[in-house]
Amino acid sequence: MFELAVFWIFAAILVIAALCVIMVRNPVHSALFLVLAFFTAAALWMLLRAEFLAIALVLVYVGAVMVLFLFVVMMLDINLERLREGFWSYLPLGATVGILMVVEMVLVLGGRYFGIEALPPARDPGPGASNTKELGRVLYTDYAYPLELAAVLLLVAIVVAIALTLRKRKDTKYQDPARQAAVKRGDRVRLVSMPSEKND
Repeated sequence: MFELAVFWIFAAILVIAALCVIMVRNPVHSALFLVLAFFTAAALWMLLRAEFLAIALVLVYVGAVMVLFLFVVMMLDINLERLREGFWSYLPLGATVGILMVVEMVLVLGGRYFGIEALPPARDPGPGASNTKELGRVLYTDYAYPLELAAVLLLVAIVVAIALTLRKRKDTKYQDPARQAAVKRGDRVRLVSMPSEKND
């Protein structure tokens, strides 16, 4: 009973935070509400005894992605008025996608009422089993090739993002390690012979 009450409290907080993400006008407040939504979703994962997914959600999304979002929002000069100008032109597409997502969630959660067979129950791993160990076993055995493919795609995306943002500027100072390693003593130090001077 207590676990069910905690679930409904976290679920209500998650829905309210998700609504605030898209309804508040300040982008920084929207990002902070998204952080709250991520933390609440991690708490729901903990209730489902999926500790690894909860920790990954907090570390990856809150610790990395949201920091990037806040950095971009606070460092860039975003004209909010221009962003709001095209709101009504994108409203039909956004409403269509939202309705499709609601229909899918209704079919998933209430499939038994529509004659859709429920998924087979998961096997009980037994006492002392670790879901993190089971998740790692499945990822690195049954889904080893898709995991490696996803890693390669992420690596390519990182390289492409760096290549697109890399711009050479004439006024930028940089060091060339090859020229530093090939330098000789005569290029750096020059001995000059000067006559001594006496002060009277």
